[in-house]
Amino acid sequence: MDSDVIILGGGLVGATLAVALDTHGLSSIVIDPADPAVTLAAGFDGRASAVASASGRLLDAIGVGARLAGQGCAIRGIRVSDGLAPGALDFTPDADDGALGTMYENKLLRRTLFEAADAASRVDLRMQTRAKTVDRSASGVTATLDTGAVVRAPLLIAAEGRNSPTREAAGITVARWKYDHTAIVGAFHHERPHDNTAFEIFYPSGPFALLPLPDDDIGHRSAIVWTVDAKDAAGMLKLGDRAFLAEAEKRMGGFLGTLSHASPRASYPLGFHHAARITAERLALVGDAAHGIHPIAGQGLNLGFRDVATLAEVLVEGKRLGLDLGDAALLARYQRWRGLDTFMVALATDSLTRLFGIPGKTASAVRRFGISAVNAIPPLKDRFMAEARGESGDLPKLLQGMTV
Repeated sequence: MDSDVIILGGGLVGATLAVALDTHGLSSIVIDPADPAVTLAAGFDGRASAVASASGRLLDAIGVGARLAGQGCAIRGIRVSDGLAPGALDFTPDADDGALGTMYENKLLRRTLFEAADAASRVDLRMQTRAKTVDRSASGVTATLDTGAVVRAPLLIAAEGRNSPTREAAGITVARWKYDHTAIVGAFHHERPHDNTAFEIFYPSGPFALLPLPDDDIGHRSAIVWTVDAKDAAGMLKLGDRAFLAEAEKRMGGFLGTLSHASPRASYPLGFHHAARITAERLALVGDAAHGIHPIAGQGLNLGFRDVATLAEVLVEGKRLGLDLGDAALLARYQRWRGLDTFMVALATDSLTRLFGIPGKTASAVRRFGISAVNAIPPLKDRFMAEARGESGDLPKLLQGMTV
């Protein structure tokens, strides 16, 4: 065999898995059609991700955290409100508990993970390359690349994103639906400091999220994920910077002061998908190939990192035992470990999206009552904070900051 695994997709999740396996002595061939000159180009592309504290420990354990040090913005609190009505729910951990997570620009994460994978001795990174054919059989996996090369491994891992062709080719059923919503993403500067707080303001048209970014030479800065009705998205993108910032300031009630210096904006349609299973013969799905959720709780990338930590632990322990890495029993362990967790997170985010999307005064009153109830019940509030940190459930060792 050419390597221990073949990974289709070298994005955030695929690259993290390759580096995690390399840290533990396992080799991988990573195949990705993207051109690094495009995906790693300088400049803010409007996307930023909240890396939960448990995911941060994973990155620390595989040596990536040190490369990111000082370049993110710690999330030390989360404020949730129903519109601008009084009675917000504040999640603020004790000072000795550390941050809930860290905000990073996606371009920074992509570049850092690419460089880590490129430098790893057991990662064979093949960019601008596609797998023309892939054969999975009882004896192993063989992939013929568009370069003419033929590569082999006992296991294929699909990290191709939500439209994974490998998942479709495997005949894995996917539950999916659209929310008829579009997310407008970008960033801007603001007059007042964000105090390392993430804000989630719920409107019937969808959540309006403000995520803290590090200050720069201009001043205080936050990323925005603004959910709008799909029919309004084109109009929102056409707005000039001044008009866009005026609309955003109105939605915020001006609590961060005057807004300025809007970044380029992007949009993407929102939907839900969940694979009925995340394994097949000599195949494992990770990241968006396995599940895609509404960004309402900022857990999409963290679910992918949980997949990485779990699959890495299963494979490393299997290798130590001398097992075939495509062994059905190993894949069944990965399926059991991740299946319930991803389903429960997906169900919770979908339910939250629907609850906060119900219009009317009665629905709003119910939401405010729920927010007040969570605020008044410390164990419930602690549970929500554990979820935000990515610390619920049966945590793999990497998410605890330990190597396997």
